[in-house]
Amino acid sequence: MLIRNKEKKKKRRLPTAEEFLQYRPRRLDFEWSTNAEGLVEMEVPKFKSNLGKSFCKLIKKENMFTANMDRLGSLVWKNCNGENTVKQILEIVKKDFPEEKDIDQRLFSFIQQIGSLNYIDY
Repeated sequence: MLIRNKEKKKKRRLPTAEEFLQYRPRRLDFEWSTNAEGLVEMEVPKFKSNLGKSFCKLIKKENMFTANMDRLGSLVWKNCNGENTVKQILEIVKKDFPEEKDIDQRLFSFIQQIGSLNYIDY
């Protein structure tokens, strides 16, 4: 007899805009530097699992790649220090990109994306 677990997985509630603005994003432990233009270059592993790492060794390829960020991404990355809130980062971004349309939406999307990739935490 098969017993089914009737307990549904709890869905994680998305934060409200006000809650999200209070988050303090913090960069995780990745090697990164800035190039001559001031843009961030970050070393990211291709695989975290032992199987993936073994595969890279087998085909004699590095398990790392360089992620090159644009001006917006670089500015945001540098300010994800665990001290600045998303709201403070938004203010910084608005100063550096005054003519950019929908900059708040771009910022929110970027922070959510790097969060889902586990490049930052809150």
